[in-house]
Amino acid sequence: MAQRQPSSAVYRRRRIVFFTAVLVVIAIIGAGIWALVAQPWKDAGSDAGPAPSPSASETTTQTESPSAEPSPTETQGAAPCQAGSITVEAVTDAESYEAGALPQLSIRLTNTGAADCTIDVGSATQSFTVTSGEDVWWRSTDCQENPSSMVVTLTAGQSVSSATPVEWDRTRSDVGTCDQENRSRAPAGGASYHVAVSIGGFDAARTRQILLY
Repeated sequence: MAQRQPSSAVYRRRRIVFFTAVLVVIAIIGAGIWALVAQPWKDAGSDAGPAPSPSASETTTQTESPSAEPSPTETQGAAPCQAGSITVEAVTDAESYEAGALPQLSIRLTNTGAADCTIDVGSATQSFTVTSGEDVWWRSTDCQENPSSMVVTLTAGQSVSSATPVEWDRTRSDVGTCDQENRSRAPAGGASYHVAVSIGGFDAARTRQILLY
């Protein structure tokens, strides 16, 4: 006796179930990849959607502005951060730099208060300034492109740092020379420079000294 073959309707239902399962697996994998990549601010809770990546909209001609996209954890209902509960610090990857080494500049942000609070850490609120004495050598905002906002929540006592540093190319910045390759180079030979930072309307209390050789 010949075995009865499934009808065409059965085949159609099987194909629908198979393709639906494939789409679910693809969606799960895609979400996992986003969670691993979208963390340019370490340990900060997001109160907004992801900002554009630095390469697309937030870098300058010298990769001067890091993205402010935080990790996806959220804290709801927090009030804006106040000056008395926020500490901002300039961070560098070294104290002195040999010839050809480019300083990597970052920001550390700490909620020293007793309550969670929100702050805009987007590139539109960030500023890095390098000075030598009274001479301003470089500003990250001079050649910044497409600045954006990104509000995050800092839990009480939490300290976060920008995961992607800003690179100073050891030249003098100016809004009129962003596309030039022959900008004035900062003197070296042990010359001292100071890095000042600001974010979300809050300035660092102290500058960070670096030496160029």
